[in-house]
Amino acid sequence: MADTVLFELLHTEMVAELWAPDPDPGPGGQKTSLSVLESMGFRVGQALGERLPQETLGFREELEVLKFLCKDLWVAVFHKQMDSLRTNHQGTYVLQDNSFPLLVPMASGRQYVEEAPKFLAFTCGLLCGALGTLGFQSLVTASVTALPACKFQVVIRKP
Repeated sequence: MADTVLFELLHTEMVAELWAPDPDPGPGGQKTSLSVLESMGFRVGQALGERLPQETLGFREELEVLKFLCKDLWVAVFHKQMDSLRTNHQGTYVLQDNSFPLLVPMASGRQYVEEAPKFLAFTCGLLCGALGTLGFQSLVTASVTALPACKFQVVIRKP
């Protein structure tokens, strides 16, 4: 329980620090903040991927890897499984979490839906980094329509 609270506080502070208003943001100031959060998440995802049991490194099928992320990795990070995994069987997957832990604190009102994407950038990078360690290049994006639910779209890039 304490680990969960500490992770949520750390994540909130990272977002707050990187999203702090800059008196002279210059061109692309907010995009730079998102990129930094994604890069941090990517490195954490790589580190988690490197610590995976050796049998998981033998995954060769995309769907097996995504199932692993939805079950095992999601439990390791957020202490719950992903609620839904859908695919079009052409390299695009949609992972849905109906109660994403990092969005639950702001789920009290609709006014926070616009603020949600900055709280998802780290997790997009985390998924992308873990997939990279498992041998799959990917592009991960997130969307929120109603808090605290969110969807992560994962596109596996073919070499």
